[in-house]
Amino acid sequence: QVQLVESGGGLVQFGGSLRLSCAASGLSFSSYGMGWFRQAPGKNREFVATISRCGGNTNYADSVKGRFIISRDNANNTVYLQMNSLRPEDTAVYYCAARSSLVRTTTAEAYKYWGQGTQVTVSS
Repeated sequence: QVQLVESGGGLVQFGGSLRLSCAASGLSFSSYGMGWFRQAPGKNREFVATISRCGGNTNYADSVKGRFIISRDNANNTVYLQMNSLRPEDTAVYYCAARSSLVRTTTAEAYKYWGQGTQVTVSS
């Protein structure tokens, strides 16, 4: 059974940093591209970042480019999201997801497996 378990969320002040982790099990981790999405109250789930299977290629939403960094550790089946210079508008539940698709990687439809999410709250 595939499991993606996010951790590292919490409450942080404006301008602060957090690092989210997502531990994967039940799948051949290095065979999947990974992504982070987020959903704020009353809004649709939106793409944040994605990383290729080997970690050599990354892509970010414009809203987080230059502030967030996605990385992965295939030896430990974990993907990370380092979030810096956090803003109140980054407040959301953050989800990690796994995809076998190589196309439309910024869309939720490309992702097969999803975690339960971790809450990130940024105070102003």
